[in-house]
Amino acid sequence: MKLLRVLIALFVLSVCTFAQTPVDAARVDQIVSADMAAKHTPAVQIALVKDGRIVYSKAFGTVDLENDLHATPETLFRTGSIAKSLTAVATLTLVDAGKLDLDAPIQKYCAPFPPKQWPITTRELLSHTSGIRHYREDEIEGTRHYKFMSDGFALFAGDPLLFPPGTGYNYSTYGYTVVGCVLEGASGETYYDYLHAHVLQAAGMTHTVVDSAEEIVPHRARGYRIVAGQVKNAGLMDSSYKIPGGGLDTTAEDLVRLGSALMERQILKPETLTAMWTPVKLRNGALAGTQNATSHYGLGWEITDDGKVRWHTGSQQGCNTAMAFVPEQRFGVAVLTNMEGARPIDIVNKVLETFAGATTARPKQSSQ
Repeated sequence: MKLLRVLIALFVLSVCTFAQTPVDAARVDQIVSADMAAKHTPAVQIALVKDGRIVYSKAFGTVDLENDLHATPETLFRTGSIAKSLTAVATLTLVDAGKLDLDAPIQKYCAPFPPKQWPITTRELLSHTSGIRHYREDEIEGTRHYKFMSDGFALFAGDPLLFPPGTGYNYSTYGYTVVGCVLEGASGETYYDYLHAHVLQAAGMTHTVVDSAEEIVPHRARGYRIVAGQVKNAGLMDSSYKIPGGGLDTTAEDLVRLGSALMERQILKPETLTAMWTPVKLRNGALAGTQNATSHYGLGWEITDDGKVRWHTGSQQGCNTAMAFVPEQRFGVAVLTNMEGARPIDIVNKVLETFAGATTARPKQSSQ
C-alpha cells in the first residue's frame, strides 16, 4: 500500500511537471526559421500563450527591406481577416449587455443597409450565411477612402443576395462591413471606440489599431509579395471600406492575449462564448463551411471537425496571418507575416502538433 501511494505521488508529480514545462524556445525558433527560409518570407512575428500567460514571443527578419529595419515583438502587421474574430467578440459583448438581438433584422440597428428580398440577421452576417457576396476581382486593390462605415456599402449593397439567408455559406468580408454598422447602431459608438473599450482593453491588447492609409502608424510593417520569383512591394489598398472584416493592425502578442482572455472566460459570458465557438447550422441541418471537410464556421471563428481548435487566418495586400487556440489545454499561438501567400498556418500547425497534439488541418488559407 505504501509503495502504491509513492507511485501515485510520483505519477501526479510527473503530470504536474509536464503541465508546467515551458515551451521549447529553440524548437519554435527552428520551426519559424525553416519556414521563412523555404518561403523567402521577409518577417515573421509569433507568440504563444499557455495557462493565461505568454510563454514565447519573438520576431524574425525584416519589416522594411528598403531601409533594413528588423522586426520586433512591437511591430504592427495587418491582420487581414483575423479582424473578423475581434469584431465577432465585440458584437457578442453587445448581446451579453442586452443591446443586440442576433436574430433581429439588421435594419433595426443598421438603417443604411437596404432591405433585401429576404431579411438578414446579425447571426447570419457573423457566420457568412447571409448571402451577401464577397469581393469581385476588380475590387481587391481599391484605394478610395471611405469616411463612414456605411459609405462602403456602395460597393455591394445594391446587389441581390446569393441565396436566402441561412440556407448557404459564402465567405463575405462585405458582410462584416455590415456587422460594423450593426455594432455602431446598437452601441451608439464608433466601431473602433467600442472595440477598444470592450475588447482591446479587457484583453490587455495595447497594440491593435485601425489600419489607416492616411495616418502615421508607428512600428507598422511594410508589406510584400512574390512576383515571378522575386520579392516586390505589395499592391496599394485602403481598407476603410472593410475595417471590421480586414482593416486592423496588431501584434502576435495582442492576438494571443485575446485568445487567452476568451479561454479564461474574461470577456464573454460562458454561454455566449460557447455559441461563438460552435459551428452554425444551416436550415437544412448542414454545418456552415462544410465545403471544407476539416473545419466549420461559428460566429467569426473557424472550428475544427474534432472541436479541439478555434482559429482564423487572414490574407490581404502585404500580409498573411494565422492564429489558433486549444481551449481544453489553455494553449494558443498567433503568427503574423508581411508577405502575401506566406501561409503562416503552416507554422501554426507545426506549433500545435508539437506542443498541443492538435492541428487545424486546413488545406488552404481563408479569404481576405
